[in-house]
Amino acid sequence: MSIMKLTATTAAIAITATAAAARENVQVAGSSTVLPYASIVAEAFGENFEFPTPVVESGGSSAGLKRFCEGVGENTIDIANASRAIREAEVAACADNGVTDIIEVRIGYDGIVFASQLDGPDYTAFEPADIFNALAPKVLVDGELVDNPYTMWSDFNADLPAEEILAFIPGTKHGTREVFEEKVVAAGCEATGAFEAMIASGMSEDDAEDACLAVRTDGRSVDIDGDYTETLARIDANANGIGVFGLAFYENNTDKLKVATMSGVEPTTETISTGEYPVSRPLYFYIKAAHIGVIPGLKEFAEFFVADEIAGPSGPLSAYGLVADPALSETQAMIADEETM
Repeated sequence: MSIMKLTATTAAIAITATAAAARENVQVAGSSTVLPYASIVAEAFGENFEFPTPVVESGGSSAGLKRFCEGVGENTIDIANASRAIREAEVAACADNGVTDIIEVRIGYDGIVFASQLDGPDYTAFEPADIFNALAPKVLVDGELVDNPYTMWSDFNADLPAEEILAFIPGTKHGTREVFEEKVVAAGCEATGAFEAMIASGMSEDDAEDACLAVRTDGRSVDIDGDYTETLARIDANANGIGVFGLAFYENNTDKLKVATMSGVEPTTETISTGEYPVSRPLYFYIKAAHIGVIPGLKEFAEFFVADEIAGPSGPLSAYGLVADPALSETQAMIADEETM
């Protein structure tokens, strides 16, 4: 957890106590992955403190951070949840609107899993190369980059089911998409030799990296802009479908879904905490420091969120699927001190 202190390019915007009095609830928005954790904490906070229960909304990491960066004042949100780190462009957008002190809080870790209908086809083991071969618009066949000819999983891997390729993946506004691209699609592009072939064809390294992340547009790869419940609904309606979920969501729907290994490793809290499972990521929330002391309960809510009894290995967030952060005590101390870099 760190606090990014930025040089303001515009005059700082002050919040007056009178203006803030129009709102007593802490307001939170952002990642659908972080949503259930934030909702659990908000409910417990409302029950255990004299402050009103925080209002927690979803919308995706990018949408939440965009709202967060709209400015300072009681008509803007206090906290943005994110399943990825804030980007430099977002930090700059915040600064342009007077949001010049941002507290970054890492709450723990989550895994990205590939799951399908419990009684559906035998999708039980994937490699990044399988996902790339299934979803890329161009793949390497006999040493040549060609338009993806594959219609079934078994077309490129005889160990996979002879089922039509259909994958429901997180849309581009989701933080999950970034992890999916970086740790699965890009890794598969390199593993198959496609990245090397792109470079050999005359592409720059940057262009080849971008090309590696493209997905086919023939209906076999479907972007899901909603939350995981929408992906689950698509899986329910398509027996041959594969969906991308957060570990916690999968673990709370094992009556409907079965999970595949990735690179031979089953996704569990243990394999994610040790780093053995290759597709994992930290989860964050971002606090608008200018709102601390003005919006009632903001700092108290942040401290409560990362308390041992909430975010620790024996807390309710861990029970729901969050992998506890080994550096949680450092995060607690930095929030308590409102420490700046």
